[in-house]
Amino acid sequence: MDHLEQLESQSIYIIREAYKKFKKLAMLWSVGKDSTVLLWLVKKAFFGKVPFPVIHIDTGFKFKEMYEFRDWCVKKWDLNLIVASKQKEADEKGIGPEAKLECCTLRKTEALKECIAEHKFEALLLGIRRDEHGVRAKERVFSPRNVDFQWNYKDQPPELWDQFKTQKEHEQHLRVHPLLQWTETDVWNYVKREKLPINPLYFAKNNKRYRSLGCVPCTNPIESKADDVDKIITEVMENKTSERSGRAQDKEEANAMQKLRSLGYM
Repeated sequence: MDHLEQLESQSIYIIREAYKKFKKLAMLWSVGKDSTVLLWLVKKAFFGKVPFPVIHIDTGFKFKEMYEFRDWCVKKWDLNLIVASKQKEADEKGIGPEAKLECCTLRKTEALKECIAEHKFEALLLGIRRDEHGVRAKERVFSPRNVDFQWNYKDQPPELWDQFKTQKEHEQHLRVHPLLQWTETDVWNYVKREKLPINPLYFAKNNKRYRSLGCVPCTNPIESKADDVDKIITEVMENKTSERSGRAQDKEEANAMQKLRSLGYM
């Protein structure tokens, strides 16, 4: 097997292992490139079907192209979509992007917490990668969160020789990360190989494109002429800038993302 085939095989194994272990499983789908690749891998793992719900956390600040792409995929791939949102409560309290920690906590973490409680999910699949952010490098493939959603990044289970700790304790839920070993270049090479549909915001228009997608007020485009997948792959391989350099929460103090993730942020 070549490199992409090895990554695909490992990811599908992790997806199937999670499905076997947990009766109440769901997948978080940001509608970005990584989670869309994960969604495609789920389809491959189950012969074209997605046998569990797909959760989209709607902050109320997403790009219109993200909603359009989400709805197109739901229809084309026959997805069981759950939209989780705390937008109304956040708007009433006046909590918006100018207060990033509070905004992400209420509009994302609390929305997800409420969704898990309502549907009694035991585990969630996520499309995060270790190379995407330094804090995510501390993650495990099967990563426990306690009843308060907190992630103890100093006390993670060892994962040696692909032996995963899949048992949850008491009122924990597990975050399962099938793409943890992938890189940004791997993702784009896989998109090319599989001819995957991808949000058009990733492709350059008027010499600008988005490298990472988040909320409109907190996400900035980069200078780019990469208007197709091949050009994006070349650009990513040559670019030394952080993938999430356009995301506001990644420009805050060095441990801002660590604070967010310890509180349950994706």
